[in-house]
Parts: sequence; C-alpha cells; structure tokens
Amino acid sequence: MTTSNEVSMRSTGIREVSRSSASGYLILAIAFLLIASGIASLIWGGAMPGYSVLIKVLLIAIGSLLFSGFYMLQPNEAALLSLFGDYKGTDRSQGLRWVNPFLSKRKLSLRARTLNTPPLKVNDKRGNPVEIGAAIVWRVNDTALAIYNVDDFERFVSVQAEAALRHLATQYAYDEGDDLVDGEVTLRAGMDVVVNAMKQELHDRFSAAGIQVEDAKLTHLAYAPEIAQVMLRRQQAEAIISARKKIVQGAVSMVEGALQGLSERQIVELDDERKAAMVSNLLVVLCSERDTQPVVNAGTLYN
Repeated sequence: MTTSNEVSMRSTGIREVSRSSASGYLILAIAFLLIASGIASLIWGGAMPGYSVLIKVLLIAIGSLLFSGFYMLQPNEAALLSLFGDYKGTDRSQGLRWVNPFLSKRKLSLRARTLNTPPLKVNDKRGNPVEIGAAIVWRVNDTALAIYNVDDFERFVSVQAEAALRHLATQYAYDEGDDLVDGEVTLRAGMDVVVNAMKQELHDRFSAAGIQVEDAKLTHLAYAPEIAQVMLRRQQAEAIISARKKIVQGAVSMVEGALQGLSERQIVELDDERKAAMVSNLLVVLCSERDTQPVVNAGTLYN
C-alpha cells in the first residue's frame, strides 16, 4: 500500500527531463583547430601579421574551453546536466557528446543491479520467528528522482527492501495450520502470490526514488533456529498422521473387497462375530509397521 509520505515525495520530486546533446567529434575537430591556430600564430607571429596577441590568446582559450564540454556515455548510462545548481535535463545518448561547457555533468548507470538481502529474522502472522531473504533486480528509471529526491538511492533501496520484507512476513503465516482459513495463502505454499505481493510493495516503496523493480525472488525461508526443531517435530507428526490416514483408508478398502469377494463366490459363510474377527486381523496385518506372525488354526473355524 502506498503511504501518504511516499505520495508526497513523488509529487514534490524533480522529474527527469530529456536533454539533447551535440556529437562531440565535430566540436573536437573545431577545438583542436582553434588551439592549433592560436599556438601557430604565437610561434610564427611574423608570418601572420593580422593576428594580435589578444586574438591569439582568445583562440587558445576558446579551444580549451570547448574541451570542458566533452563527456562520453556508455550503453545504459546517462548524464545529468545542471547549470549552477539548476537541473537542466538528462542526456541518454551514447558515445562522445558535447554540451555547454558551463553545464556540470553527473554520470549515472542505468544497468540492472541485484540486491541480495541477508536472511532477516522476523515474525510471521502467527508471531513465530522466521528467517526470510530475497534477491531483488532493480534499475534506475528516473534519474532526476534518484539523484535529487533521495540522498543516496543505493542505500535507500537497501533500507526499503529490508522494510518491505519485514512487512511482507507479517502478512502471512509460514505454514498451514488449524488456525488458518482453508485456502489461505502462506509463505511456504503460496510462493507465487507472496512474490507478486513483494514486487508490488517494492514498487510502491522504490517509486519515490525513481527505481524500477525488474524481478524479485525469495532466496531463503525457514523457521528461526530457536523453534526449528519444535516445528520440525510438528511437521513430522502431521506427515505421520496423514500417512496413517492413507494406510487406514487403503486397508478398509482391501478388507471390504475381501469380504465382498468371499460372499459373492460363496467360498465360506461367516457370521457377524467371525467377520469382526477377520476384519480385526486383516486391519492388524495391513496397518502394522512390523511384519506380522501368523497363527495357524489347525482346528475348526470355531475352535
């Protein structure tokens, strides 16, 4: 959810303005020509009587001043241009560029960056301590907001990512349980929903600094060490109960099939007492964890 502070930061922040620049190669040739002409006139002054000393110095000074307007931009790199503290725009052109020499230039990388947060100990929806970590891929989308709206946008991203993870963990329980509504999303089972919620929260928090979230994934999710053993025993108990339930259901089906088969084929007629004894014996054999030892009845069925 976007807070009122974040909305205020975005509304008052300086937005990026595109600024064009000239190709630096032609200006470079002009600068070299001016400096060369000035130096040549100073050296061979007698052969160039039309050049006064002031003009010769001006040629060199202008040529040197032109050099201060050059800068080079790599792919996925931008330059913020300002004149005496007044932001004039952002140039995203590539190669050798030239602008007004009095403009100050600050380069900024637009490449995708990865933030791998260390595992954070937080409390989930139930209040259980869990450890959670994430890998976030982000890049600068609005250069003016990144530089002028926050003091240090890289530290801003790190702090806001930690805050988003802590807030996210409190919205969901780590695992399913009897105290949760059927189908409720959990951190462990509803990974896709949790990741989408994390991306949205990161987007809301990063937008004040002009940062775009490219991708985000949970890289670490576990109970804190102090309760890990207890929760492991709980999970083992739930797994045993679930397995026992499956075994009993299968055994009942097998016993039912056996009784039905004996009755349909009229192999043996059993009264209710003998059926109960047979069912009991079959369930013991089918549900027992150890190998059963059969007892052979050498007498009649009712002995």
